[in-house]
This record gives sequence, C-alpha cells and structure tokens, in this order.
Amino acid sequence: MECQECHQRPATLHYTQVINGHKTEVQICEVCAKEKGYMTYPEEGYSLHNLLTGLFNFDSSHVGGQHSTQPQKEKELQCSKCGLTFSDFKRIGKFGCGECYHTFSSNLNPIFRRVHSGNTEHRGKIPKRKGGSLHLKKQLTSFKAELQDLIVNEEFEQAAVVRDRIKELENKINHKEAGDSQ
Repeated sequence: MECQECHQRPATLHYTQVINGHKTEVQICEVCAKEKGYMTYPEEGYSLHNLLTGLFNFDSSHVGGQHSTQPQKEKELQCSKCGLTFSDFKRIGKFGCGECYHTFSSNLNPIFRRVHSGNTEHRGKIPKRKGGSLHLKKQLTSFKAELQDLIVNEEFEQAAVVRDRIKELENKINHKEAGDSQ
C-alpha cells in the first residue's frame, strides 16, 4: 500500500484514531509521519524497552531521554543489596536483584495498575479439566476474606450466610480430594 500523503513511498505506519465514535484511518510512510507529527520519538527508533519504561514514568520528569531540571521532592528509594534506585529502575525497566521487589514494593502497585488495566493481583488462568479443586479453593479464599470484612463491619446475618457457603465449599473440596486420591 502506498502512502496516502506523498503517493511515492510504501506506507509503513497505519494510524487509527477514534474521536467521539468517529474512526479515522491513515496509512502513511515514515517520512510523511514525521512531517505530520505522527512520529515524535527519537531518530534511533522506539524500542519495546522505551515503551515499557514509559509506563513506569508517572512524573513526566523523563521525557524524550532528557531529565527535567525540577528537583526531586521525596527521598530516593535505594535497594540495600544492589544499590539500584527507583529512578534507575524507571529508566532501565529492570530490577537489579530479588531484594528490589521488597524495597520498591510500595511503588509497584501504581505500575501494576497501569500495566494490567487496574489489576494488582495476578489471578491466572486454570484449565477447567485440569483445575480440579483449585477453582473451589480460590472461591473459598474469597469467601473467607468476605467473611472477615462482614465481621469487622458487624454484619453478622450476612456473615452467617457466607459462613454456611464456606462450610459447603469445604465439604465439596474434601469430597473431591477424597475422590481424586482413590
């Protein structure tokens, strides 16, 4: 497909924009894309690394490879084992060691929410035929957490209903595991 702007070079950028339900598609070459402002990244290209580290930069102090001149307002977190700072992690996109997960744990939830569409807990997928009682165990854990919340909020009638569900699930799990071991 040729570029819709210059009609000379092959289209390498396929740009789709949806505004108020109106969809606009443009197929243009790299040269025209730069001229029209569709491509604003550095000349050396935009790597997957740049994309991922862009997700980590919340404060916009690192734009286009240049640091802003604004001083940092909070004390820089640093891993006690490898010496990596949180700003280094945001720039590099990788941790230096396993201890970094513990050191930067308070700063990771906003990143996980951003990368995983608001989710901070990995639930994974379990094949139905291989999951066995794992689905039930996950549901049991959920009910137990709900029960604790109800007790804290003194909603004892609803807590009794959830308690009964927990007992039913525990019986199902025990019955299923007893059947699997035979």
